[in-house]
Amino acid sequence: MLQIEIKNCFVELGHFLSQFNENKTIKKEAIKNNDSFFEKFNDLIQLSQSHNNWFTPENIFFAIQSWAEALTDENLSTWLSNYTFENTAPKKIGLVLAGNIPLVGFHDFLCVLISGNHALIKTSSNDQHLIKFLANYLIALDERLKERITFIEGKLEGFDAVIATGSNNTARYFEYYFGSKPNIIRKNRNSVAVLTGNESQEELEALGEDIFRYFGLGCRNVSKLFVPKNYNFDAFFKGMFVHKDIIEYEKYANNYDYNKAVYLMSLFQILDNGFMTIKEDTSYASPISSVFYEFYESIEDVKLKLDADKELIQCVVSNGCIPHSFAFGEAQKPKLADYADQVDTLQFLNNLQ
Repeated sequence: MLQIEIKNCFVELGHFLSQFNENKTIKKEAIKNNDSFFEKFNDLIQLSQSHNNWFTPENIFFAIQSWAEALTDENLSTWLSNYTFENTAPKKIGLVLAGNIPLVGFHDFLCVLISGNHALIKTSSNDQHLIKFLANYLIALDERLKERITFIEGKLEGFDAVIATGSNNTARYFEYYFGSKPNIIRKNRNSVAVLTGNESQEELEALGEDIFRYFGLGCRNVSKLFVPKNYNFDAFFKGMFVHKDIIEYEKYANNYDYNKAVYLMSLFQILDNGFMTIKEDTSYASPISSVFYEFYESIEDVKLKLDADKELIQCVVSNGCIPHSFAFGEAQKPKLADYADQVDTLQFLNNLQ
């Protein structure tokens, strides 16, 4: 298949996904294969929480809309224009996908196919239905893609390179098992926000989106704050208040109660607003419903620390005080070229011999 043909399939997929919205899902005319796929996908969205309790319809719709917005002809063409793809034989690329948030492995899937390679996909048990459905939709658009997409139930074998995402513990296994082949192996990372004390309420409310979207389970969720010395948290908590309904979700509430109890029994000093806690801590990975914070003397000090710890950090949000940071509320809206761990997946695939 020509790259333009594969790209056009993803553009059609974007059109299909654009129909599904939390506020109003409407079946549109002229969407290819809608009669076969529309109702089934709508049912899958509603069933997703039964497959994974964290996959609420609200978060599924958010992930779907994010991809609908990304998979336009303009976005894909602009992204691909930065690469020159050689006419080499397709490689078999093993994908070991995470399952912490909906469709978290879709970008790797997209990269493998659009670079002309074959995807051997090992899904997470926590997110195995959505990507298989979307793969079937792509195959319905062009049967030739069936030869390019294989879902692996057992041991992943017969690959030329691998992209594997997991925890720090599973990364050690990945490095042992996949180390003899070209690979990208991703470990735990977290995201941070740098506050100056000059943020507007709107910016702080948007920061709440970076913290609470997907219940904080994603590597792009902010789990750590850097705040100036003597920072007053009143404005921060006021900004968080618009997200208070998250405590109505039982699984999140159980984590909040448990982690708060652990902090109190351990005599840790925490600040609490009834649906989240914040704790002074130098670590980056905070538990669900909790965010760590650390004081700083100057922005330059923060820049030095972030650079020193860059292998632990997925992304940074700020009001612009940190170069190349995301605006508040944008952490969970990466562009196609915002690669996980800042490793250019398409370039990796393009360089395979």
